[in-house]
Amino acid sequence: MVRFTPQFLDELRARLSVSEVVGKRVKLKKAGREWKGLSPFQQEKTPSFYVNDQKGFYHDFSSGKHGDIINFVMETDGLPFAEAVERLANMAGLPLPAVTPHAAREEQRRRSLHDVMDLAAKYFAETLASRLGAKARGYLADRAISPATQLQFRLGYASPERFALKEHLGKLGVSVEDMVETGLLIGGDDIPVPYDRFRDRVMFPITDIRGRVIAFGGRALEKDVPAKYLNSPETPLFHKGDNLYNHQTARKATYDGAPLIVVEGYVDVIAMVTAGFAGSVAPLGTALTESQLALLWRMADEPILCFDGDRAGQKAAYRAADLALPFLAPGKSLRIALLPEGQDPDDLVRSGGRGAIEDVLAAAKPLAEMIWSRELEGGNFATPERRAALEARIKELCNGIRDEVVRRYYRDDFADRLQRTFAPEGGRGFGGRGNFRQGGGRPFPPRGGGQPNRFGGQAFGGQGRRGPPGPIPLAAGPYQAASPQLANSPIMRGQRSAMSRREALILQCLINHPWLLHEHLEEVAALELAHPEAHKLRAGIIAAFAHDHHHSPDPGELAEKMRADLEKGGFSQSLQRVEAAITTAAVWGAREGAAKDDVLATWHQLVALHRQYHSLLRELKDAELALGEDPSEANLAWLRDVKARLAEVDGTEALIEGFGELSGRFQKSV
Repeated sequence: MVRFTPQFLDELRARLSVSEVVGKRVKLKKAGREWKGLSPFQQEKTPSFYVNDQKGFYHDFSSGKHGDIINFVMETDGLPFAEAVERLANMAGLPLPAVTPHAAREEQRRRSLHDVMDLAAKYFAETLASRLGAKARGYLADRAISPATQLQFRLGYASPERFALKEHLGKLGVSVEDMVETGLLIGGDDIPVPYDRFRDRVMFPITDIRGRVIAFGGRALEKDVPAKYLNSPETPLFHKGDNLYNHQTARKATYDGAPLIVVEGYVDVIAMVTAGFAGSVAPLGTALTESQLALLWRMADEPILCFDGDRAGQKAAYRAADLALPFLAPGKSLRIALLPEGQDPDDLVRSGGRGAIEDVLAAAKPLAEMIWSRELEGGNFATPERRAALEARIKELCNGIRDEVVRRYYRDDFADRLQRTFAPEGGRGFGGRGNFRQGGGRPFPPRGGGQPNRFGGQAFGGQGRRGPPGPIPLAAGPYQAASPQLANSPIMRGQRSAMSRREALILQCLINHPWLLHEHLEEVAALELAHPEAHKLRAGIIAAFAHDHHHSPDPGELAEKMRADLEKGGFSQSLQRVEAAITTAAVWGAREGAAKDDVLATWHQLVALHRQYHSLLRELKDAELALGEDPSEANLAWLRDVKARLAEVDGTEALIEGFGELSGRFQKSV
């Protein structure tokens, strides 16, 4: 790799003004000694992007980005440093610095091998278009890969002949040695006459980050071939664990805001790109590697790994989770999406189009949730020893995270999940929260008389119900049973994840009185809802309102029409579960037929309590973490105070049952 000296970089900056480089991307206007324009990094109406040629930098006040011409090309084109410098050197007409004779020879050798691969790609493309390629064109047509897409991805066909490519390249002056070295021929000491590696296969060129062909993947057309997919071997140009299929195009797409999606194969990538997901890539015939993970994180903070929904896909997801865990860093993680069983992205795109893929991606799980699901899957945690083994296993996983800050947050997250899933109604809960987080002994002495905690027991050694620990209702937070096996296990049976009463009341208000959305739409959209089904139903309510409110100005008609639309949209069971979550009929303002003033009073009270409750839950986490790290009297007092305020919210919530006078009810004395 070329090493650029400070002198060379200074010469490059001297030859090119910032306004000249930036002006190719941004429309600039003179503003005194500077230039100004609209930010290239985010949308804006008033120019806040400034260029100063005298000082040699740009500054974007809207995004805070600042730098010189090299930074600008790296940011806007998504290029690494060396490639940005090379591009600018070409623009300036500045020859790249000379390198050592050995490095120069190696670079020249690689260039000649790149030329060989390009010639091979052209030959395969020509063969696909010829009479010989009819069968391959039929295969591609069956996979809905259009001729335009075939050209875009430079697809080709290798004929069944044993020496077809060898003879073609030989006529163009390519040596057999170069064909063997690039992996196009199979040769060796025990093979007297090298022959074509790829025969009777649809060919997928694999390119590097600069778009140069470095390898091929070949898909067999006959069913009885041992390897359905065959990749180029390791060569001076190609190291399969260090490259990604469609890397160059995806890198540019992700810089332009597209999500980064990792699928399993070439055809899957092509289907995804065709459906509008330009930031799609695939590993090259192997499970994801550390190098590929690093490439992904250079393109996006949270790539989405998309796996088949069968058992093999789930195992691949778990392997990826284990691979990523040690390398997690602040802001750098993965999300994992599982496709419907028996369907790959290509199948899904053809059957359901872009919308079907969007649904899968929207349901992608954070990495922590995937690991949690794996650890609990099919487990029986009916005994203290088994629960202790689970805690030890999770602690070991957390300890494998190298970054100290991420490791601490994972410990906290898993401690909460353990507590929510296995805490008894009274007492300290699963293994002691401080014990798991700190990896040591009890962080503070047990105390009696603590305030009731959010799990229904006493804080810090308060006397709770004795007996085998049972699960708490999961409505206390956004966690659900992690797998069907866990949901049906003895320890979880009867304790299904339930929507909280307050969230159900909020949704029932909107279902029965959708006119609230005329003035409170932004407020509704911004509410924190813990239960996933509540999230989906809220989105359905807003969509139905947007569709119906023009056609049904009468409030009663609007409510009736929206409910019908929700049922048509597949929300019938959700509507039933909202009703089931409301355990009392006393909240008159949420019900049909309530007077408008009662509805508004109930709504304002519900929203205020909901916001206050979520704010206190966040403060509770902070207080618990502080006490775990420093078991001081001050931190203990803080925690008790937060819990007392939470208890007040629970008490105040009863007040909403007092609203409803105007609807014909008596005021309830609280």
